[in-house]
Amino acid sequence: MRTDVLRRREGALFLLGFALCIPAANWLIGHVGTVCVPQGPCLVPVAPGVMAPSGVLMVGLALVLRDMVQRRLGLPWAAVAVAIGAMLSAFLAPPALVLASTIAFLLSELADLAIYTPLQKRGLTRAVAVSSLVGLVVDSLLFLYLAFGSLAYLPGQVIGKAWMVALALPVVAWLRRRDERLGLA
Repeated sequence: MRTDVLRRREGALFLLGFALCIPAANWLIGHVGTVCVPQGPCLVPVAPGVMAPSGVLMVGLALVLRDMVQRRLGLPWAAVAVAIGAMLSAFLAPPALVLASTIAFLLSELADLAIYTPLQKRGLTRAVAVSSLVGLVVDSLLFLYLAFGSLAYLPGQVIGKAWMVALALPVVAWLRRRDERLGLA
């Protein structure tokens, strides 16, 4: 398969995954968890004694996928994915949750972008790790404050998203090595 075709196909898959992470996170937060707080989020354990709204799992993955979309398709497509995800969210979550999610995600993705873009030239895996960590902290702070008016779940939010980033990093490292071998880097 030609490298430009492979790049576009992978980019489309990353774009689809990224766009679907946003509404999936919004749906999970209201429907899936080991505990669902009345008038609040459904929670999952992310570390011993630490709970987080269940959407953290998808948001951590989305931060990595945004970097992969930018790598394969370019920056404009990453912005399109955020917009598509926000629109899809409107069908799966209450308006206040969609608004909080969209604002937090947009600002965290901008922070991620500001870190990832210059760092990617020095190493893809490092760029994804650092930019995702910055993005997940920004997203966690803004989302919790805007959605629930509280930072009570901040440690869980950060830990849960960091788990997803950590689980994705070996795949990113493998992609980087494969890209170099195929001339996609």
